[in-house]
Amino acid sequence: MTRRSGRLQKRSENAPGRMAAKQSNRKKVQPLSKLHCEKNQGVTKPCLLIEAPEKGVRVDSHELGCPVPTPKDSLVLSSPLPYVGWGSSEDVWVKIVSKEHSYKHSKNFLHKHPSIQPRMRSILLDWLIEVSEAYTLHRQTFYLAQDYFDRFMLAQSNIEKGMLQLIGITCLFIASKMEEACPPKLSQMAYITAGTYFEREILEMELIILKVLNWNLCPETAVSWLKLYFQMASMNPNSDLLEPQFPQDTFIQMTRLLDLCILNINSLHFQYQVLAASVLCHFLQLETVEKLSGLSRDVIQPCVTWMAPFVESTSRFGRATLRDFVRIKKEDRHNIQTHTDYMAMLEDAAHKEVNSQFPTPPNSTEKTCTH
Repeated sequence: MTRRSGRLQKRSENAPGRMAAKQSNRKKVQPLSKLHCEKNQGVTKPCLLIEAPEKGVRVDSHELGCPVPTPKDSLVLSSPLPYVGWGSSEDVWVKIVSKEHSYKHSKNFLHKHPSIQPRMRSILLDWLIEVSEAYTLHRQTFYLAQDYFDRFMLAQSNIEKGMLQLIGITCLFIASKMEEACPPKLSQMAYITAGTYFEREILEMELIILKVLNWNLCPETAVSWLKLYFQMASMNPNSDLLEPQFPQDTFIQMTRLLDLCILNINSLHFQYQVLAASVLCHFLQLETVEKLSGLSRDVIQPCVTWMAPFVESTSRFGRATLRDFVRIKKEDRHNIQTHTDYMAMLEDAAHKEVNSQFPTPPNSTEKTCTH
């Protein structure tokens, strides 16, 4: 294993709440059986496979528990997508916007977990970014894992801090199987936890997470929104939407800002499409972003204002640089998740977070903990 992997091993021992690094402390970890799954169903039982509807058969969205937005919804405006020869731009737009309503996330999930502090989430996600870079995973893979983690925590209560690393690495394991052509092996995911968790435990947690999320694993992530917006901003009128055309160097500056913002718990106050549009506002004119996103100034501006300290922090730390990876083509290298000193940048931004409409959650010393 490389020197980087060794560093990740060492770091995993210092992850959120020290993450139960020694074998002798394993009995103190919250039992998996206490996690909320389907009522009266043990976690070791296989899930029931539900037969998918036949092609062409309409399924009521209410039966699936996924509300579909109506044209009256303020966020579902006329499609800003250009003409595409492979489908209806209006239908595509409604479908991707509807995911913002189907996949719920909220920064208030911390109220349900008294022993978990906002910084613990930041440290965990920062570690997952580092793991993603070590295994050359795509940015979308990390953002899927982040979405799975936040939605899972919102559906749970009283999770102990010693469980965070297991939940996090399992979310990344699921995301890699959804996104990567060659996902890391289960043994690699267990190895990166420095022996804290076994392969069997990751598999058990995988089943729990899948049940809790009801197998809804295809959200439109913040980075996929950003990529869509920037593609539309960069493409010429006669080109296809699916052909990458934006400059890689500018894109990685945007994704670094987005990475930094997503580590902050207050980012969950905003919908992913608003978060991505706000990142774009710091690189393009607001009027252009309104046209690209279909979002009004009133919707975007609060997030742009909240994001300002993070923009200042990224500029103080210099520009991000494109990296080359073994077995990764140059035209795809901007899509590989990269890590930098995000925690230092987060601390720097925290000092500038003043007069914000969305106050920062209390620090560990300010929040009452119950053990």
